[in-house]
Amino acid sequence: MATGLDFEKPILEIQEKIEELKKMSLESGMDLNKDIETLEQEAADFKRELFENLDPAQKMQIARHAERPKFLDYINLMTTDFVELHGDRVGTDDRAIVGGLAKIDGQPFMIIGTMKGKSTKENLEYNFGMPQPEGYRKALRLFYHANKFNIPIVTIIDTPGAYPGISAEKHAQGAAIATNLKEMQKLGVPIIAIVSGEGCSGGALGLAVANKVYLLEHAYYTVISPEGCASILWRDASKNLEAATALKITAPHLMKFGIIDGMIKEPTGGAHTDYELMASEMKKTILEAYNELKGMSSEELRNQRYDKFRAMGKFLG
Repeated sequence: MATGLDFEKPILEIQEKIEELKKMSLESGMDLNKDIETLEQEAADFKRELFENLDPAQKMQIARHAERPKFLDYINLMTTDFVELHGDRVGTDDRAIVGGLAKIDGQPFMIIGTMKGKSTKENLEYNFGMPQPEGYRKALRLFYHANKFNIPIVTIIDTPGAYPGISAEKHAQGAAIATNLKEMQKLGVPIIAIVSGEGCSGGALGLAVANKVYLLEHAYYTVISPEGCASILWRDASKNLEAATALKITAPHLMKFGIIDGMIKEPTGGAHTDYELMASEMKKTILEAYNELKGMSSEELRNQRYDKFRAMGKFLG
């Protein structure tokens, strides 16, 4: 039987029954097409309804799915002429952040994103998508390059947070992220940010001070990881699913609060079920956002970005 997430088990059980009927029909010569079609429709209807009504904890599981598309998958599927630019020009190339120049439908962009792996070996190479200060400084170098040559910027974010190790603190992790927040605000080119999976804490925000911020349907964006929140509130990281619900980390809540500008629809079952469709939807969103922003002057872009982030946060008196 195929494996899946816990809440997908009813779908997998129906699919297993379908395979059994197909095998029985083949071996016995019985016409079971009607029964098979009925079960296939039942599975499709159940799957659609299930994925339209996921709770935040379930979305978090999808956002962390091992087979979810990574940054370089999107680069390969929606861009041409990608040229990766390495290093922070101080001496380190943090592989958790990858970036470079590419074209989308002929339009040049500077595209920068956090990178995870799909295997243990790859995750070790990319530090599980957790950037160190050198990664943020590399991103900042590419932001400056794009600004100098008037190239719009796209960031694609999927990180559980900036690397929390002692080495990162020694190399000024907080200062590196803070510098990115300040300097991204000052850039005079369009900036489009997409949270494609996990978007946790300052590690995500260090690439997300943008004119337009989007969230994939089953991604999440939060001030603190659900595990971190649970550790603080309940002294128990295993209560992360409760924390995910309390934090209101998914697209509908974030749109309501004015944190993001829109949600990008995923294929039924999640982005990992159809890479090409997901990349196509992301590409469409990027081009639509760019067409909306490209007529704005540098001053207008800076003002729009500043006003957007200053308006975040609501207080009850």
